[in-house]
Amino acid sequence: MAAATEQLLLPQEQPRRRRPVWGLAVAALLLVLLLAAAGPLRPRLFRTPPPAERVALTLLSGAKEKGAGTSHYTISRFLPSSHSSELIWFVSVCVDGTPPGYHLQRGSGDGADRWLVHLEGGGWCSTVKECSDSRLSTKGSSNFMKPIRFMGNGILGGDQLQNPDFYNWNKVYVRYCDGASFSGDAEAQAQDGTTLYFRGLRIYEAVIDELMEKGLANATQALFTGCSAGALSMMLHCDDFRARFPQEVSVKCFADAGFFLDEKDISGKRSLWSLYDRVIHLQNVRKVLPKDCLANKEPTECFFPAELIKSIRTPMFILNPSYDSWQIRNVLVPDSSAPDKSWLSCKENIRNCNSTQVEVLDGLRNKMVNDLKVVEDKEDWGMFIDSCFTHCQSLSGVSWHSPTSPRLENKTIAEAVGDWHSGRSQGAKEIDCKYQCNPTCNSLPPPRDVTAFNRVEIY
Repeated sequence: MAAATEQLLLPQEQPRRRRPVWGLAVAALLLVLLLAAAGPLRPRLFRTPPPAERVALTLLSGAKEKGAGTSHYTISRFLPSSHSSELIWFVSVCVDGTPPGYHLQRGSGDGADRWLVHLEGGGWCSTVKECSDSRLSTKGSSNFMKPIRFMGNGILGGDQLQNPDFYNWNKVYVRYCDGASFSGDAEAQAQDGTTLYFRGLRIYEAVIDELMEKGLANATQALFTGCSAGALSMMLHCDDFRARFPQEVSVKCFADAGFFLDEKDISGKRSLWSLYDRVIHLQNVRKVLPKDCLANKEPTECFFPAELIKSIRTPMFILNPSYDSWQIRNVLVPDSSAPDKSWLSCKENIRNCNSTQVEVLDGLRNKMVNDLKVVEDKEDWGMFIDSCFTHCQSLSGVSWHSPTSPRLENKTIAEAVGDWHSGRSQGAKEIDCKYQCNPTCNSLPPPRDVTAFNRVEIY
C-alpha cells in the first residue's frame, strides 16, 4: 500500500514511453479543447499536485505538569541508535501510558501567522476490554504512530488551487489515543492487572498549551477543526479554545461529520445513547459537558451535538452528510438490529437500498435537519448538509474541492467553508434535499470501510 501511494505522490518519477511527435500534438490539441469546454474547476483534473513531505510525529513534552501519574517508557524508535536504551519519564496519557503526539507543519507567506488545529477521529471505547484492546493500535498507544503526509488536497492539503483558503497555514494534526473524544479523566484496571489511562481532557489541554508556546499564541487567525469523533471533541472544547486568544483574534470552529444523532435503531434500541452512556461513566467525561445542559438533563444527553451546539458561543461551521454512512451502519442499522442480513447490501452502498429502506434512511436525515434548526438563529454560524452517502468530507480532495465534489448552491465544500470563514458571503447555511435529488453526490465513491474516519495518509 505504501509503495502504491508513493507512486501516486511522485508520478514524475515513473518511467515514460517515448511517443511520436504527431501523437503529442494530437494529445495537446485534445487537452486544449477539453479545457476550453470545461467549467472553472475542470482544469484541476489535469494538475499534478506537488508531492507532500512527511511530517514527523512530535511526542508531547511538558505534559507532566498536567498530572496523570508517570511511567517509564522506552522511546528507542524515536531516538538515535546511540540513545536506544535511554529511558525517559513521560506522563501517561494515552490509554497504554505512552505519551500522546501531534504533527505540526509550519505555514508560509501570509499563512505564517494563521493556524489550523485538527483533532483526529476514531470512534470510542466504552468497556474495559475495548479500551484494553485499543492499546494495540494508534487508538490507544503512540507506539504505533508514524509520520504522515498532509496530502489528498483536502483542508490539510498544500495545493493553493485545491485548498485556496488554508493551503499555507500552520497545520496541526492531533493524534487520538484516549477513546473518549479528548474528554475523559479517569483510570481503570485491565484484565491483566495493568492500568488503563483515560486522560483525553489532559491530552487536549497539554497539546494546546504546548502549541501556544510554539507560536499558536501569536496567531492572527485560528481555525479549530475535527473529523468524526474528533469533530465531537472539537465541539466539546470549542469555547475553551476560543477563550485562549485575545478578543481581536479571529477564532472559529469547524465540525466535519461529528453531528451524531440520538436516534433509535431499526429494532427500537438507542444503541449510540447506550454507547455514550458507557463512555461517560467509564472515562469520567462529565467535566467537559455544558453546565447549563447538566442542570436540566442527563450527562449522556449532553454528550450529543444537538445539545452541545445550544451552548457553544464561538462561530462554527457544521459539515455533515444527512445520510452519514457511519451512522447508518452503526447507529441506525447496527449488525445486532438486523440479524437476517437483509440490510447488508444497503449499508454497503445506498444505491443498493430499496424504496422501503430509503424511507427509513430518510428518517435519519429528518432527525438531523430538525436537530440543526437551532443553528438558523446563530448568525455567524454556517452549515453544509449534503445528501451524500459518506463520512468525513474535508480531508479528501475528491469531496473537498474538485470537479466531482458535492455542491450546494453551486459551491463546493471548500468554497462554502472559505466564504463563511472569510466573511465573503452571509447566511452560509445550506441543507440539501433528500437522497437522489443531488446529482453531484453520485460521483462520490462509497466510503472504503466503516472505520474510514479520515483521509490522511499514514506511513
